[in-house]
Amino acid sequence: MTPIPPAPFHRRSFPIRCRHLFPLIAVTVLLLAGCSGGDQKGKNGPSGRKPATTVTTALCVARDVPVGIEATGRVEASASAEIRSQVGGILETVHFTEGAPVRRGEILFTIDPRPYQAQVKAREAALARNQAELANAEMELQRYRPAAGKGFVSQAQADQAATRVASLKATVRADDAALESARLDLQNCSLKAPFDGLAGEIASDAGNLVKANADSPLVTINRIAPVDVAFDIAGERLAEVRRAMAGKRLAVSAAIPGNGRMSVDGRLTFIDNGIDPATGTIRLKAEFANAGRELWPGQLTAVTLLLGSRKGALVIPSQAVQIGQDDSHVFVVRDDDTVEYRRVVTGIAAGGETVIEGGLAAGERVVTDGHLQLVDGGAIEDRGPKPEAGKTMEKPAAKEGGR
Repeated sequence: MTPIPPAPFHRRSFPIRCRHLFPLIAVTVLLLAGCSGGDQKGKNGPSGRKPATTVTTALCVARDVPVGIEATGRVEASASAEIRSQVGGILETVHFTEGAPVRRGEILFTIDPRPYQAQVKAREAALARNQAELANAEMELQRYRPAAGKGFVSQAQADQAATRVASLKATVRADDAALESARLDLQNCSLKAPFDGLAGEIASDAGNLVKANADSPLVTINRIAPVDVAFDIAGERLAEVRRAMAGKRLAVSAAIPGNGRMSVDGRLTFIDNGIDPATGTIRLKAEFANAGRELWPGQLTAVTLLLGSRKGALVIPSQAVQIGQDDSHVFVVRDDDTVEYRRVVTGIAAGGETVIEGGLAAGERVVTDGHLQLVDGGAIEDRGPKPEAGKTMEKPAAKEGGR
């Protein structure tokens, strides 16, 4: 039986079938291009522009700006006393509660006074004895002097009587001093507050043996009304501070720790007599009435020493100023709700505001938040409240490069 030969291979059959796929591929590409174009159009809006960037803005306003030096201060008690006993003995009574206010002259501790009462009595007896002997010696001397003149006794006996009187007088003076010391020791058995203040922690309870002039105090009394705040400024600012004083005491404000939006006012009371050569700074102190005890010894607080004021300065919120590599700039809002990139010259800054020396005019609006997506000419949408010119809150003093 003759085998059937295989069917011949047609070279043009595959290309012919591929040609039928070309229209389908073209339609698919067109559909994908249409979808992609629709998505891009949706992202940029119907007109193809980028959507407006949401920002907040504020006005550039002209007002008087307080000028001062900012520093970090430490609150200190205006007076502090460590109460130690000058006599030893058993601590008999504690008359106050730790942490409570005390008044000047108030008894804080009582040391057992009985040993010192006994010493006073002994000194009184010794003094009385020697006073009696002195009186007797003086009467003898009065008898010996005329007798010696008449030759009834020798001059040597009269001289011995005079010497005994002088010796007894010295003894009486010593006894009198010893009695005064004993009375002082008895008085020191009662430990009193030297001034009005606040008591600290009690270091020893009643019944304990107290040593005279011990290393550790029984309690520390701090006066916190008024209170002092010490702070350092750069030494080169001293001349400026002295000029601002001009025979008056400069005002100082201190932020209340834990409530930075509130501050208390005080007065500069102390300028140190030397600049620290290691740091180049000088120590100043201000006194605050602290009637409400807003400041507490040991706290750190932001301090502003007010030197004067600058009239009619242009100010904007500090967050509106963007710092670049070569300049400082802001984004100014145009009337058509687009922004303009503008370079500015900045001046003193403090309290969240910056003085503008050039580049802005009063009444212009600047972007304060939302800078990252902004470009020159970009559209914006202001979601914040529209500020009104002339209606601004008072701010703390601005600083001029102070520490």
